[in-house]
Parts: sequence; C-alpha cells; structure tokens
Amino acid sequence: MRRQALRVLVTDGDGRRVPSGGLGAWLARHAPAAARGTVSIALVSDAAMRQLNRKFRGKNSVTDVISFPAERLNAQGPWPKTVRRRSNRSHDKEKPAGNLGPWAIGLEPALGDIAIATGRAERQARDFGHSTATELRVLALHGLLHLLGYDHDADQGDMRKLEERLRRRAGLAGGLISRAERPPAASGR
Repeated sequence: MRRQALRVLVTDGDGRRVPSGGLGAWLARHAPAAARGTVSIALVSDAAMRQLNRKFRGKNSVTDVISFPAERLNAQGPWPKTVRRRSNRSHDKEKPAGNLGPWAIGLEPALGDIAIATGRAERQARDFGHSTATELRVLALHGLLHLLGYDHDADQGDMRKLEERLRRRAGLAGGLISRAERPPAASGR
C-alpha cells in the first residue's frame, strides 16, 4: 500500500475530529506534489475566526480562511482558547498549537494549521452558487498553498497560477484568488 504524502486532519476548534464530507482525503489527493507532511484543518465558528483574525492579523473581522505555517507557530505562541490542539492520546495533557508533537505523527513533518470559518464558508457557497463542501475545498486548497510558502500578495502571480491549475485538475469552478477580483454582487464583500 502506497503511503500518502500528505496527511490531513479535520477538527473543530477544540481539536476533536469532525465529519467533513471527505475534505481531508480530497485535499490530500489534489495537493501539489510538494505537499508532504501533516496539516490540520480546524472548522471554526465565525466568532472564533474573528478572534483569530484580530489576534494574528490585527483585523477585527471574520475572514474565510487563515493559515498558520508550522515554522511560524512557535514564534507566535499558542492559539487563543477558541482553537486548541489536543493530543490523540488520552493520557497526554492538552497542548497549544505551538507544540506540534501531537500532530507530527511518525516521520511526517507538520506543515501547519488551517482555520476555516464555517458560517462564512456557507454564505460564500450560497453567493457563488455551489455547495458548502465545494467552498470548503476551495478554502482548504488556498490555505494549503499558504502553508507551502506561497503569498498571492507578493509572489508575482505564482500562487494564483498554481491554485488555478490545481482547482481545474480537481474540478473546482473557481479559485479564491481569481474570484476575489470579481466577487458576486450578492456577497456584499
């Protein structure tokens, strides 16, 4: 049996695994070849996302997705109480996100964490005329590219090109970067 290059864990804001409609398996299957290691995706409330956005980006608003690359987690310190990481062993104490031990299973390096605001994702799915599952995939793919070091604000279009290629190959109608330039009238963004 071939071992997957990317392991994706989908949790709630408290580190408990949640049903995700195959989001983790989908992301692992459609990730770029350079994506090797472990990623956790926390599906959080809009209120929790506002708190994360305020704390880590200095913006007091709900955003759809935020990525926390592993190399920056230790420098930024633990996440707020709304997003915690737990060990998968019951006898271990709860550990902050800055301690990647529980998620770095075996020899797989931890790439980092992605937080997705579920309420915002549901509204965007409605606005763009697709399912919430599709929206979660768009956001997870975008977040993963940030974990891999891409930055659409500074990379001369490299992230946009890769996101477009990956989303077409995965059967997604639109990527987050391209649609940010043409939001639907109903979105109010």
